[in-house]
Amino acid sequence: MRRLMLSCLVLFHLHAGAAPPGAIVLWPGAPPGGAAPGPQRDSAKGSITQVKQPYLIVHRPAQPNGIAILLVSGGGYAHIEAGKESGPTANWLQTQGVTAFELVYRLPQEGGGVVAPFQDGQRAMRVIRARAAEWHIDPARIGMLGFSAGAHLAGMTAVQPDAARYAPIDAMDGVSARPDFAVLLYPVLTMQRPFDTTHAKKQLLGAHPAQAARDALSVELHVDARTPPTFIAQALDDPISPPDNSTLMTAALRRAGVPVELHQFQSGGHGWGLGKPGSEPAAWPRLLLAWLQAHGWMPQPAG
Repeated sequence: MRRLMLSCLVLFHLHAGAAPPGAIVLWPGAPPGGAAPGPQRDSAKGSITQVKQPYLIVHRPAQPNGIAILLVSGGGYAHIEAGKESGPTANWLQTQGVTAFELVYRLPQEGGGVVAPFQDGQRAMRVIRARAAEWHIDPARIGMLGFSAGAHLAGMTAVQPDAARYAPIDAMDGVSARPDFAVLLYPVLTMQRPFDTTHAKKQLLGAHPAQAARDALSVELHVDARTPPTFIAQALDDPISPPDNSTLMTAALRRAGVPVELHQFQSGGHGWGLGKPGSEPAAWPRLLLAWLQAHGWMPQPAG
């Protein structure tokens, strides 16, 4: 009953255009560059648009193990698929002892312009790291996990954590925005032809962008030795994001000497979230846990 009442409160606040109870508002005043006029809209399935004030939803485990992950849902930069991506994944991570944060970010065509979601991604990482002690988080074990276009946002944050996307506004902006690891699921990463058929590309760059604009937002072109270790998973039959997004990124990481683990599923399509039970992509949570444990971010299971 208490959970039902809380859910009703969250829905009320979302429809009213405010962050839900307990959410962490990213900016102390108006976001840099502007935002949607609001009120925030959310569909029955948890798809969010018209974000007036970006925020984080915190999922705190009963016994935190020190690791935190910032979750970024996709939606082609036209909406945010929190209901089927970041929400269920945050709940699962919470059961694993991970402190999970869902990012509700501004959309480029609704206020703030193309840079707005990337400003929100940077600021979210800084807020989490600056307040790590409050949530019993190790500031050296904070990752970023993105789905589809959310993987593009996560990827841009990972490869350009220090980009001057906005003027510093407080002490938290002196903290690093670099994730310690990145997880990219059925990702949109490149804006290069012939892989530029995604809705994310259209929302960010329009129909006929200049080559310099394509290059600026192609994640794989900005990989260097400082890019964090990366876990990538995608289905080869993905009809939305060409699987080349994953292979181009993997090749760039390997050239830079950055540890990368790529999982390619024969089938699964796009937008699978946690993965339909019995499908190939449903293996990714188990594979991710093993990868996090192998790198020392997650504790090894007892016994």
